[in-house]
Formats: sequence, structure tokens, C-alpha cells
Amino acid sequence: MADKFTVIREVATNVWTFSRPFARFGIIPIGGRSTAIKLSGGGVWILASTPLNPETKAKIDELGPVQYIVGADAVHHLFLGEFKKAYPTAKLLGPAAAVARADKSLTFDGVWGKDPAETKYGFEDDIQACYFSGFKNKDVAFFHPASETMIQADLLFNLPCTEQYSNTGSSGAVPLFGNLKPASWLHGKFAEAMGEDKAAMKRDVKTVADWNFSRIIPCHGDVIETGGKQAWLDAYKAYLDPST
Repeated sequence: MADKFTVIREVATNVWTFSRPFARFGIIPIGGRSTAIKLSGGGVWILASTPLNPETKAKIDELGPVQYIVGADAVHHLFLGEFKKAYPTAKLLGPAAAVARADKSLTFDGVWGKDPAETKYGFEDDIQACYFSGFKNKDVAFFHPASETMIQADLLFNLPCTEQYSNTGSSGAVPLFGNLKPASWLHGKFAEAMGEDKAAMKRDVKTVADWNFSRIIPCHGDVIETGGKQAWLDAYKAYLDPST
């Protein structure tokens, strides 16, 4: 059966998003999104966070051979098995917290938080990574310089998730408070609450702040097409203030 909910879009040259509805606890609409990047060598890198339905797979197969399947944090692991089954020769990567929760039949080729910090996985000519060891969900942020795009899962939200709910007849608005934007006081409180190691957070927040990106692709909420760097600075200002 055809999937009528997934929105497939090329947000920048060689960068594709697969956006769909998803409600946390079945109540709070936050949306879900996978991202695929065609690498300069012709292979494909995927942050896999949504089901591999036929429409998603067809587009990915058009892009080229899948070389990397990535779980971005501790809780974005549910669909890694689907992707690995479809693309068995691809390298499977994720943070240690995701490995601990993922299907035990899966073998990971790279593990952030376990491998030495300087470990290279093969995609670094196209995509940089920053592992947030001090963040509760142990997220990894990624940077694609060619498109000036940062990709991440739970470090930054941009709700409501309008695109992800655009084929449902729903606005995707969050009940009660309506939105969760990077510049909002609520997002700032969220960022502080999720930081478990302040020194590590300050280090990694600055690493991302030093990347030259203008776009942010979040797993939850609308893509920030321009002004992404300022959105990051707004959301994580508590860790960037030199007086703290």
C-alpha cells in the first residue's frame, strides 16, 4: 500500500529529507524525519529515524549505494534494523547509548562514546560529526559543508512540525503551548535540563557553533532553511556565555 504521509524533498543539492507524522506518547505531535546525503564519491549516508517504506527506499535507491546508516542518539534506533536489512553492506553507526537499546542482532561498525574520539568512519571528507557526551540522549550532530547544513535529532527542535503533518489534515501544532522554537525561553530551559555535564556541553556546543552552517535539519519540527546558526546560538546561549 502506498504511503500517503511521507513528504520527500530535496532541501539542498544532494540532501534529501523524508518527513512524516509522529506523536510522542501518541499525543504530542513532534514529527519524524530521516535525512539522506549523496556523498561526493557517489555513495549515500543516511540518518535513519523513520520507517523504510517503499517510497523512501525508492528514492534512496535512486541516489546511489547506501554506505552508512546512522542512529543519531539513544532513542533514534527503532528503524536501524529495517535499513540494515535492506542495505546489508552499509556500515551501521550510532552512539553507545543507542547500541545498548537497539536490536541485539545488529552489529555496529562504529560506536560514538566507545570508539576513540579521533576515530574516522570514512565519510569525513563530506560530513563532520560532534558527539555530545554531556547531553542526556547522547546525540551526535552532523555538518555537511557542501550544503551548509547541520543535521541532528534531539539537540534542537523547531515545532510545530508543519511539513511532517502536511499530508494528514492536521496542523501539527503542539497542544497547550503551541510551539517549541529555538529562540523560545522553553527551548533554552530544555537545553539546560538535558545537559548532564556542563563542561562537555560547553565544549561541544562551541564546536557546532564554529561550523559554517545556515540550514538545520531537525528530526522534530520544520527544517530551518536560513538563519540556522543564529537558531543554534539562541537555543544554547546558556552554554556559550563566557561568564557562566
